[in-house]
Amino acid sequence: MSFTPIDTCRSCGGGNLHPVVDLGTQPLANALRRPGDDSPEPRYPLALVCCGACSLVQLTGSVSPSELFDTYQYFSSFSTTMLDAMAALASRLIAERGLGPGTLVVELASNDGYLLTNYVERGIPVLGVDPAANVASVAIERGVPTRVAYFGEGVARQVVAEHGRAAVVHANNVLAHVPDVNDFVGGIATLLAPEGVAVIETPYLIRLIEHCEFDTIYHEHVFYYSLSALTALFSRHGLTIVDLEELPIHGGSLRLFVRSDRAEPSATVAGFLERERAVGVASAEYYADFADRVARLKDRTMALLGSLRAKGHRLAAYGAAAKGTVLCNHFGIGTDLVEFVVDRSPYKQGLLMPGVHLPIGPPELLLQERPDETLLLAWNFADEIVSQQAAYVLAGGRFIVPIPEPRMLPA
Repeated sequence: MSFTPIDTCRSCGGGNLHPVVDLGTQPLANALRRPGDDSPEPRYPLALVCCGACSLVQLTGSVSPSELFDTYQYFSSFSTTMLDAMAALASRLIAERGLGPGTLVVELASNDGYLLTNYVERGIPVLGVDPAANVASVAIERGVPTRVAYFGEGVARQVVAEHGRAAVVHANNVLAHVPDVNDFVGGIATLLAPEGVAVIETPYLIRLIEHCEFDTIYHEHVFYYSLSALTALFSRHGLTIVDLEELPIHGGSLRLFVRSDRAEPSATVAGFLERERAVGVASAEYYADFADRVARLKDRTMALLGSLRAKGHRLAAYGAAAKGTVLCNHFGIGTDLVEFVVDRSPYKQGLLMPGVHLPIGPPELLLQERPDETLLLAWNFADEIVSQQAAYVLAGGRFIVPIPEPRMLPA
């Protein structure tokens, strides 16, 4: 594996890059380990800079996408919240866009078919594009046609030649992952039908900064988008963000509605852009205290965990996701504090979290072992997890939600 540093913005090519935060060196967040594996565990710099020209916040360097995504451990279907949201979105678009047997829906980074199955069930032609053969195979078994490839302009031309242009293009939580983002967005412009719409979801930079969501920074996430940066990026490829919705998922995300026919942006889009200009998302001043806030959060969280352990409490964690890897490694949370971590995905159970090597088991372990407190690493799904673990809570267990401030559930 190799780490490729940058000295100019990956989006606009500008050279005015100012620092945002430095989380030191970290292992790859989804590179789960097998017990007994003593091979070297690569670690890479994990730091952010902001482009003063187009306001795009980005990593100071990137790891090869093939090392990160050829085999992937995140399966979207294990989140009930995600499944419900995507079923509702598909139904809405079918009604609003008049989709039927003669229209094509394409999803980029389609994962295990969690979204496109909703269209397949309604008889609407679909195609998924995903680079991870292991998750694509699950989608194909579910009846979702999937091309194993890294999407870009070349793949877009192939899809158009074979299937025609798409009435709807979905891209959920992938725009942050693609180092050559201009090739990716250029591919969307190629793929989209003249009257079509691209529906794109991506975490929102402003909420990351406001809520100190530092654990969403990891090597897979090359970019951290403001609407200002997104507008400049899409405009470069003849695309317009005509509307948006802010979603609570992943700590705060934007759902963008993008078209190629130069429609006028909505008042909502204009309002978001104005607020970003007012706070100065391209300026060094906007990020000046972020690193200090992360350091204070680390101190408070570690003091809480240390005091609980000093009282003889047993601690576990929930969520062996990438954000959990970042938080545990940056804070230094290992087996001396936390006995184990649980996760719903059977693909992760029996493995170890990168860097800190916490053993991963099924959620049933919480009720079996009954730790006094469980650190909720997957805090973005807090309501769903606490509801699922009602028996553990009833037995006296509590969850510690670390972001944006450490707090206990139930209070």
